[in-house]
Amino acid sequence: MSIMGHRIKIMPYSTFRLNLSVTSPYNADFDGDEMNMHVPQSFETRAEVLELMMVPKCIVSPQANRPVMGIVQDTLLGCRKMTKRDTLIEKDVFMNILMWWEDFDGKVPAPTILKPRPIWTGKQVFNLIIPKLINLIRFSAWHAETENGFTSPGDTVVRIEKGELLSGTLCKKTLGASSGSLIHVIW
Repeated sequence: MSIMGHRIKIMPYSTFRLNLSVTSPYNADFDGDEMNMHVPQSFETRAEVLELMMVPKCIVSPQANRPVMGIVQDTLLGCRKMTKRDTLIEKDVFMNILMWWEDFDGKVPAPTILKPRPIWTGKQVFNLIIPKLINLIRFSAWHAETENGFTSPGDTVVRIEKGELLSGTLCKKTLGASSGSLIHVIW
């Protein structure tokens, strides 16, 4: 996993910029790390890179059968805040999110609250990006053993059925590079 294929965008200066999620397989910790770039020289090599070495194909390690990369830092924090129980989104913000979503199919989900004005939950926004065939039940990192049953008072049972996040607040345990995480299930 120390060699992966990336799509490039040429930018100013002589440095590589990587998404933080892909730094863990490289063991890149930003303490003066050095990397080398190799450009495929033939069509055969390019085909091998595209089919075998691109980052989406290297998410799960063949050695341990678990993800080697997961959601980290700002993205992880955003997912946690978005899926908290008290996250409510006004219509103008929700429509702005839909406008920036490239794969939007035109179907706007019904708001959770209709009156006095339409309001959506953060979980509804997150539901838009989860594939519809995904089912997952997992406990958050702060799950108390005394909480059991279909719903939890602390919103610590992450329950996804048919691509819909029904309950739970997402955290590193459910989105990170661990076996059985949402990243692993989607892959």
